[in-house]
Amino acid sequence: MYNVSAIIQDYLSSTEHNLKNKKELFQRLKVALRIKVKSAKSLLKPKLMKTKTYILILFLCSTFIVFSQKDVDTIPQLDLYKIALINQTDSYITFPTDIGNIESLMFEANVNPSFVIRKRKDSKLMALLTPQITIRMYNEDSYPVRTPSYIPQVSFYYLANKEENLNYLVLFGKIAHYSNGQDGGFYNDENSINLQSGNFATNFIEFGFLKTAYSNRLKAIKTIKSSVEFHPKSWMLQEMKGRYSGLRWHNSFTSFKFPLKNDEMKRANFSLKAETTLMLDNYNNLDVFDLDRFNASLTFYYHPKFLEDIGLFVQFYHGMDYYNIYFEHQLSIIRFGIMTEILRF
Repeated sequence: MYNVSAIIQDYLSSTEHNLKNKKELFQRLKVALRIKVKSAKSLLKPKLMKTKTYILILFLCSTFIVFSQKDVDTIPQLDLYKIALINQTDSYITFPTDIGNIESLMFEANVNPSFVIRKRKDSKLMALLTPQITIRMYNEDSYPVRTPSYIPQVSFYYLANKEENLNYLVLFGKIAHYSNGQDGGFYNDENSINLQSGNFATNFIEFGFLKTAYSNRLKAIKTIKSSVEFHPKSWMLQEMKGRYSGLRWHNSFTSFKFPLKNDEMKRANFSLKAETTLMLDNYNNLDVFDLDRFNASLTFYYHPKFLEDIGLFVQFYHGMDYYNIYFEHQLSIIRFGIMTEILRF
């Protein structure tokens, strides 16, 4: 009824081609073409909708990829070397403003550079050589520097697991020598420890793990460490056996906080480090739950914008004096100073 070809064929076969028949032909063609157009639209509509859907999906995917790439670009960069540096002792120097029961000092300084041994940057195994030195200058006549601590060490790090969002698991081990460079007798004549020139020497091994993670909401890298330190009795001075702890359990938590509005995540503005040590062996006839077995420290570090390579820190420390032959002293101190900032993320 509405076939255009049939309508034209019917008109041509008609014997009367008057004006009335022509108007009727045009009317029938008009109706037939309108129906054809409507039918074509109904057929094309699903295809157009489908095409629009594909375009929308493609646009959303492109937008997601772009913003995901931006998130990746602004996440701090972390690798095995930087994780190893987080685990190394910081280089610092204190101000002569210590609060607590430590001797009056002009400063205490810790110098701890690291020399890297690895095949290439993305190696899963690497070693660090560290000639760590700690010194104290006393606020006395001639400002003496007594019995520096020398702790040369070699550490090994292995990247055991690497996941997204900076979730890394690193295993590490260390072998170190610890002495004060003196050769005098360990005891004074009255049988007290010779703090001025007494010989202090031990060797130890340490092994443990490091676990890292990153918080997008807080823009902070978090690191957890747990390790065991062991001093074989044959590796320490005879006089130190039974007086110096040879088995220690270390735990620490470190967080590096980055600026929320900075797209170039290269340096943390703040960092927080909490450390604990528990002496596990039998020494100095201490009870199992004696508080003298427990060391704890909390260090807050701030990197102001006007300083490039150093920052300010405040630290609370309670526990055994870590300065070589002074190990039988118990400290409770708050100290202030400057600390190097070598980490670039």
